[in-house]
Amino acid sequence: MTTGLRAMTRLTDWPDLVEAPPSCGTGRALRTDGAEIAHFHSDRAVDVHLSAPAIWRLRGDLKGSTAIRLVPGSHWVTVHLECESDIDLLMTLVSVALKAHQGASAVDGVSPARCNDHRGVTIGQ
Repeated sequence: MTTGLRAMTRLTDWPDLVEAPPSCGTGRALRTDGAEIAHFHSDRAVDVHLSAPAIWRLRGDLKGSTAIRLVPGSHWVTVHLECESDIDLLMTLVSVALKAHQGASAVDGVSPARCNDHRGVTIGQ
């Protein structure tokens, strides 16, 4: 079983997440009632929808991780899954994302933020 499949299996057991088609059209997504939370674009790359304040608050740790890729201006971070500790990191970031989107509503009229798939991904930005 790949790291991506192991991570997806663990996350689909979370009561606040449901699988849905990703707005970007690539891979599989997990969402809450109010927002898309994660896009699994491959067995090794997952975009997690944080918020600007969450990314700002965690920026030092995010920049220091070899598993994380940031795109300037994006509210998503890309996690590269190579080992179990990367899955643990993903679980933590999904928890942060759920908290960041708590209380959001799908009917708020805000279009979904574009994930990092097919965007220029920068290391440590």
